Amino acid sequence: MNYEHIIIIGGGVGGLFTGAILAHEGFRVTVLEKNGVIGGGLQEFSRGGVSFETGMHMLGGLRAGGSIRRILEWLGLWDKIHVRPVDADCMDSVTYLRSGDVYRIPEGREAFTAYLCERFPHEADGIQKYVAALYELAQEVDLFWLRPSGTAIPTHSEAFLLPVDELIARYVDDFKLRELLAYVNPMYGGVKGHTPAYIHALISVLYIEGTDRFEGGSLQLANALRDVIEQGGGAVLPAKRVAQIHVADRIVTSVETTDGERYTADKYISAIHPQALFPLLESGAFSPAYCRRVSDAPNSYSAFTLYLIFKPESFPYINHTCYYQEDYGYVWKLANYDPADWPRGFMYMTSADTDQGAWASKMIVNCIMPFSVVAEWAENGRDSRYKQWKSERVAQVMARLEQLHPGITGSVARIEASSPLTIRDFYNQPEGALYGMRKDCRNILGSQLNVFTRVRNLYLTGQNINLHGFCGTPLTAINTAEALLGQNYIVNAINGMNK
Repeated sequence: MNYEHIIIIGGGVGGLFTGAILAHEGFRVTVLEKNGVIGGGLQEFSRGGVSFETGMHMLGGLRAGGSIRRILEWLGLWDKIHVRPVDADCMDSVTYLRSGDVYRIPEGREAFTAYLCERFPHEADGIQKYVAALYELAQEVDLFWLRPSGTAIPTHSEAFLLPVDELIARYVDDFKLRELLAYVNPMYGGVKGHTPAYIHALISVLYIEGTDRFEGGSLQLANALRDVIEQGGGAVLPAKRVAQIHVADRIVTSVETTDGERYTADKYISAIHPQALFPLLESGAFSPAYCRRVSDAPNSYSAFTLYLIFKPESFPYINHTCYYQEDYGYVWKLANYDPADWPRGFMYMTSADTDQGAWASKMIVNCIMPFSVVAEWAENGRDSRYKQWKSERVAQVMARLEQLHPGITGSVARIEASSPLTIRDFYNQPEGALYGMRKDCRNILGSQLNVFTRVRNLYLTGQNINLHGFCGTPLTAINTAEALLGQNYIVNAINGMNK
């Protein structure tokens, strides 16, 4: 057993998964989380006696043999969380309001392909080639399948870093089908001409293979990961905001929190956005060129979110995720904010309660929004104009929902809303970036970071480093853990290959 002490800054998904993996392998882990509730995107909040998830609404990789399920099984946590599969014949519905077109997307490669071919028979050959291309691109990423990787620098196909819109256009001519195939892009920060095809392929394959949602809230997973850390002799400490990281001769010597406590360890891991990390470090820890590179990297867009509480037995539970588009032609433009014609699209879902029945108790509506819209209140506080602006945005979203589900307004007992400022403050994400630093196929080296840093005992983890989301962040945690334990150590352990 390895009894080195590790301090992790940030108790979100990345920090907790990294901490649990290391604790499982004998490290003593202390996680310092700035918020009073741990979990990051796994956090919940309660209003009117109803709990809402703040993120991680769609869960891929949890079906038998899925990568995240295998990690949870290896950690001994699979039986400790409760998830609900979405409907196999409709994992997602996509509605184009102006034309009235509705698509009910099934899970499973064969069913997914057959459905699209049925709706667009003139594109059947291109659809089959497109789906095959998705799976071929996903196969190029060993970690996605928890396969041991070789020691050589990986080589990828020509399509790997192709812009995703060009990948789709390579196989499909029909404009409507091109738009439909990109419907999930707003859920991972997709940007036309910039998002790499491999990101789209990994997310698409993940969802096609089957999605689930938490039943009874997402905080259960955060608590389960915390338990693994504590069982290993470590601790997860909420309300511990790091104020400074002391560095001498490119070695972290201690971490100081705002309450004056000082923590020391053998190694340190940052699970926060790199742009939030830099102000904590003493001058000279990183080179000016590295700091400029990270500071100049564009962040993904943010969101305005509604949280609806329904009156009892007034709105049916929907066991799939719903996507609304005003019309074809907007899927790449949802982050282009026009206050007179917003939102042009959003994702919404009725979250599952424990022992979920036929009626929904709540709904989450996630609308893409650039941080620039709220920039004027970023430093000066949320004044009366902000509150008025927020009320107007709530009314716009509710008007769209009323068009989609006539009568829904009368079913709502209470509405809460959050803006990009909320994401910035609670997730410690600069510019309220939903998915951290934007992955850019035109500057791939500048838009992702290595887990190693020039500070010899400081490592990085989280969605900015490799992959984002419920699947990507745990896989990135494996990258970070293997930086301490050796290449393929965790992957081989999960596969039962370690002696």
